[in-house]
Amino acid sequence: MKTLIVNADDFGLTPGVNEGIVRAFREGILTSTTLMANAPAFEDAVARTREHPDLDVGCHLVLVGGKSVARPEEIPSLAKKNGDLPNTLFELVCRLWGGLVVEADIENEFRAQIERLIAAGITPSHLDTHKHTHANPAVMNALFRVASEYRISRVRMPFENASMRDRATPPAGNGTITQRILASAVGMTAPAFRRGLKEYNLRSPQHFFGVVLTGHMESSALKHLIETLPDGTSEIMCHPGLCDEELQQSSTRLKKQREIELEALTDPAILKAIQEQKVQLVPYRELN
Repeated sequence: MKTLIVNADDFGLTPGVNEGIVRAFREGILTSTTLMANAPAFEDAVARTREHPDLDVGCHLVLVGGKSVARPEEIPSLAKKNGDLPNTLFELVCRLWGGLVVEADIENEFRAQIERLIAAGITPSHLDTHKHTHANPAVMNALFRVASEYRISRVRMPFENASMRDRATPPAGNGTITQRILASAVGMTAPAFRRGLKEYNLRSPQHFFGVVLTGHMESSALKHLIETLPDGTSEIMCHPGLCDEELQQSSTRLKKQREIELEALTDPAILKAIQEQKVQLVPYRELN
């Protein structure tokens, strides 16, 4: 049996991204999304969840980019005095490996972000992290503890199995060399992640796709992935959206690519492929 979760990251980034995510849910195959508590369009995203109560919403925990949700004095090793989080993934990783960020500060920031969703009336169904920072052991440990504390039993497994990924990814969707290196590098901590799932009694999809396809998820690539999904439960990470003025001015590298992903997710040919392959679409909250 093949079960599939299609999760959109970056809910809350801009109104256009929010609209694209809701449209992919309403008109396409999207089943879940994760909301960024520190994003500029957070309130807009919350309003859209109230209009679409069936939309499954988790928390997209952010340690890179933007302002902290916790007060800077509560997380001094993580945020600057003005509240700025590390600007890039490279900066965060260097600080983590140098032992300059303490896990307690990561936990405090994660708590503050989850609490902001809860205060807005959203009970997060699952957790993942912006730029897959929980592949790092310190961030992973903090996420496990906070997930257990808030009884959020479902988390993303951010590791792509290389052989499955290469079989499921057409040559045109192979992504950049940097993306492939990143996907391979984060896999080094996969055994620790699996041990953590057991220790904290958490659940995660068995298979994960989307790192290498990020920015390259056009209809043909998505269709090929659907047609080659392995048995069990898989998650496909995606980034649909409309390229509004706010997105154009943001630092994200994904701009027009989000509209291409939105077109793929709402393409009738993709839904037909899911039906032909007898793939069951489920939200994260139904992950067993």
